Amino acid sequence: MNLNEEKYSKYALTREMMDTIEVVKNFNPDQTKDVAKKIASAGRLLLTGEGSSRIFPAKNAIRKALTSGLDLCIATDGSRQSAQYDLSKFAVFCASNSGRTKEVVLLAKMLAEIGNDNRFALSANEGTLIEDACKETFILTCGWEQAVAATKSVIEQALFYESILWHINNNTVPGFSELATKIETALTMPIEQDIISAAANAPTIYFAGYNDGVVEELTLKTNEITRKKSDYLEGTYAVHGIEEVMEKDDIVFVVDPIDDEIEKFQEVLAKGVGLKIVAIADRDTPFTTIRVPGAGEMAPYVYLSAGWNLLVEIGLALNINLDKPERARKVGNEFVG
Repeated sequence: MNLNEEKYSKYALTREMMDTIEVVKNFNPDQTKDVAKKIASAGRLLLTGEGSSRIFPAKNAIRKALTSGLDLCIATDGSRQSAQYDLSKFAVFCASNSGRTKEVVLLAKMLAEIGNDNRFALSANEGTLIEDACKETFILTCGWEQAVAATKSVIEQALFYESILWHINNNTVPGFSELATKIETALTMPIEQDIISAAANAPTIYFAGYNDGVVEELTLKTNEITRKKSDYLEGTYAVHGIEEVMEKDDIVFVVDPIDDEIEKFQEVLAKGVGLKIVAIADRDTPFTTIRVPGAGEMAPYVYLSAGWNLLVEIGLALNINLDKPERARKVGNEFVG
């Protein structure tokens, strides 16, 4: 992806993807210092929202908290399901870029009705319904996105949630300039044409990997950006039954493959089904590999960025208008009234 070329720069989607570099470089982790104390005191945190506002930001935080052994219970679900839970003892973050997402606004109102003062909002807009319903609102610096597919906001939301964990765990804050540089590399590096062609011609594009939101978010972005069918295969789901309906022209992208699982993927998918497997990783693998810079604990941000780069190339190969899906809407279910 190169904004010096008009085929990329004419789309808001690609410009907003590249905006991510500055968003990361200028991220301020101190903004969550006070709210982190409130969340630590509650001991329980629910991260809710719909679609891209929840998938990667929430699941990345959960994986990081569990990996570090943080003494904080973090959960995530959509707002409708979350409304069925007893949230009286939870701190709740309600994410809605528009600030008007119906499901999220109604949950925030319910929390207000039960007297839960630990209700917080994360939005890209000021003066919205979600701000009215929550006790405290944080506004993203990335601004409102023009493309239907959310990108830079997803990264900023994830950094925002993860910064809460850094404060609670007294972790060293990562170098944002270094991370921004690695994200830029992932966004701009060339993708092999045979990978793009195979994906563009595949009946279904599969993404497999950790349950940290990266592959799940890329699956959603595949629908929005390339208009192709896609499926999210958590962990080893790819080799536990779904191979029965896979076709040899399908393609599987495995993000950061676990070494102990590689042989099974080769046996069941490459040999058994006969389909193409491509890894997105910071190291060489036995698969065709889209190699990205190593970023340690911050690697998921780089993997997600590389996935965006890939999907843009697939979309362009299919002559897709990257900014305007035929059916998908910017605000999935807007609160009216």
